Amino acid sequence: MDSENVDTFSFDIDKVVRYDEKMTMKQSRFPKGWDENRVKRVLDHYENQTEDEAVAEDEAAWEDTSHTFIEVPNELIPAVRELLAKKVA
Repeated sequence: MDSENVDTFSFDIDKVVRYDEKMTMKQSRFPKGWDENRVKRVLDHYENQTEDEAVAEDEAAWEDTSHTFIEVPNELIPAVRELLAKKVA
């Protein structure tokens, strides 16, 4: 390989790296509706929550009549998730 080809190859690699960095910056690392600030707030909430507060939060979830908890065998979870995804879409 002569030096001209090596320089061209190096230039192309640099271009690919810059493109990759640009695309990475554009892509969100968070689910729709979430951002870094929201993630930090949620983490802060749970990391600073006392055990009593956590128990109270769990108990309140069971008393909330707007949601239903059901027991589903593990092998059916993929099918249930698929049905839910279709319903949401």
